[in-house]
Amino acid sequence: MGASSRLRTFQFQSSWNTIGCDTKVQSFFNEKYLNQIYAHQKPNSSNVFLCYLKRFFQLLTIWKYDIVWIEKEVFPYLPSYAEWILNKIGVGYIVDYDDAVFHNYDKHPWPLVRSWMGNKIDWVMRNSKLTIVGNSYLEQRAIAAGSKNILKLPTVVESGKYTKKSIDPNVQPVTVGWMGSPTTVKYLKALLPLLEDLQKEVPFKLLVANGQKSIDFDGNYECLRWSEESEVSIIHQMDVGIMPLPDDDWEKGKCSYKLIQYMACGLPVVASPVGMNAEVVDHGINGFLAKSQEEWKHYLSKLILDASLRMEMGDRGYEKAHAYYTLDRNFELMKELIFEKDLVASQLSINQSTSSPHLPR
Repeated sequence: MGASSRLRTFQFQSSWNTIGCDTKVQSFFNEKYLNQIYAHQKPNSSNVFLCYLKRFFQLLTIWKYDIVWIEKEVFPYLPSYAEWILNKIGVGYIVDYDDAVFHNYDKHPWPLVRSWMGNKIDWVMRNSKLTIVGNSYLEQRAIAAGSKNILKLPTVVESGKYTKKSIDPNVQPVTVGWMGSPTTVKYLKALLPLLEDLQKEVPFKLLVANGQKSIDFDGNYECLRWSEESEVSIIHQMDVGIMPLPDDDWEKGKCSYKLIQYMACGLPVVASPVGMNAEVVDHGINGFLAKSQEEWKHYLSKLILDASLRMEMGDRGYEKAHAYYTLDRNFELMKELIFEKDLVASQLSINQSTSSPHLPR
């Protein structure tokens, strides 16, 4: 249920296994916690305490592994004592970021959190063996923090799973689609009044794939329940993919995964020019970057009314997504850097190990 873990950890497990590495994932929060967060409920305090307690006991097993791979941080909202211990006892760690989690601390509304832990993630980055980041905004933070080794890896798709949609140039109505989690639907909601106005001028259907059964939209729309198994088939029901974002610091740390999903299925896209969106979308080539409400209306209208433009941009987006944003490409880059930089002992190098290295995360 956790998107970051699913896309930056779990989908690489089989790849590590194919080169003789054993992996063990030790999750922090559980599905009970995620269910409450996605339902906009206050997490159960006893369950959260048990998650922290479980992580403490997991740390007692680190001596068994050759690489410790941390997603974001060991203990959220606690100082970096655990990372300090990993660094001092010689085990070390790799750390991975696909969100600007440092802003949870340096921009926290409480002055005590800002002063006490404002530079927590900088310390974690600086003392890691390798800092993996999902985009340029996160990369710049790692550089400023003094991280020794940095690898920029976007959040990617599995090429074999994301097939190209069969385009019907005569389809009516054209479907404009958005896919996301219950925590990111707020970005779509900010655009809904504009989409309602646009439907009065240009006929189209809005398709929303989310954890919710409905949205507050006065127009032609459909809500579908998202699942990992159905996400590609849902995108295939769309003709244009959208990704609105506010131009805020947290959003600059996002890795544009929605856009990559749309493009990997051959859809043209319209997105806010925020953070990595401006890297993924080549304006006027595989989609449009809309800076204002007027531009959102203009570019969406162009794509809705012009089937040939949708097909041309969709083809270019498909080519880019499958050239640069694939699991196979990311894995080769990860594998090469980890073993070239001697992040594991030399006797554990690929194809020469007598016992497979372990890669817990």
